[in-house]
Amino acid sequence: MKLTILGSGTSQGVPVIGCRCEVCASRDPRDKRLRTSAMVETDRGARFIIDAGPDFRYQMLRTGVARLDAILLTHEHKDHTGGIDDVRAFNFVDYPPTIHPVDIYAAPAAARVVRKDYDYAFAEDRYRGVPDIRLHEIDVERPLEIAGERIIPVSGHHSERFEVTGYRIGRLAYLTDFKTIAEREIEKLSGVDVLVVNALRFRVHPSHFNVEEALALIRRVAPREALLTHMSHEIGLHAVTSGKLPAGVRLAYDGLEINI
Repeated sequence: MKLTILGSGTSQGVPVIGCRCEVCASRDPRDKRLRTSAMVETDRGARFIIDAGPDFRYQMLRTGVARLDAILLTHEHKDHTGGIDDVRAFNFVDYPPTIHPVDIYAAPAAARVVRKDYDYAFAEDRYRGVPDIRLHEIDVERPLEIAGERIIPVSGHHSERFEVTGYRIGRLAYLTDFKTIAEREIEKLSGVDVLVVNALRFRVHPSHFNVEEALALIRRVAPREALLTHMSHEIGLHAVTSGKLPAGVRLAYDGLEINI
């Protein structure tokens, strides 16, 4: 299985528009962060994208993706769903004559927002060229089977108002935008080799793990390796912050590939 980090930044990305801090001004490519997303390629040949935010089109072009089996959404916020219209390219990648619908999986709240925001894709009388989407509303209490792979949803809260869904695929678990996670959900992570988890910054934030909260979860799960993602410019320079992390934990960066 291979994990590719497509984006490791927070909702504004890094650099932030108009910001002159040392991180936003950095020339280190590891400090350039698109909105958070990841690609998982399994040993059976399945390819999953986790989240399709505003940078989805560029992420697909930069990585050379021409085929995917499904998009897994973590929640409904625009930095995770704002690029869904661009799945049209996958519908028509070898058109004519075949049209390939794109399967998108989401928990109920996220699915409702996708239907609202992209209502033209679900209309009975759709105009030519709209995205051809098969939206699947998942039960977060039950494993999924997609393209022959077993995927376990992992539930948490982004805040009291918003739920969020992580995913375990084999020995990989991917969590982003978590602020709280129940004990029974942590148990779903037992035995993972690689854990990807959000860590917005060092200071406490009301709706995201900070670094210490992410490290606390990592200590509980005890993966072989952990990656921090969904980071703001407040995380500091990649080259500096990396030296502050415990063994086995590192900052994700755009384009990072890991074989699991």
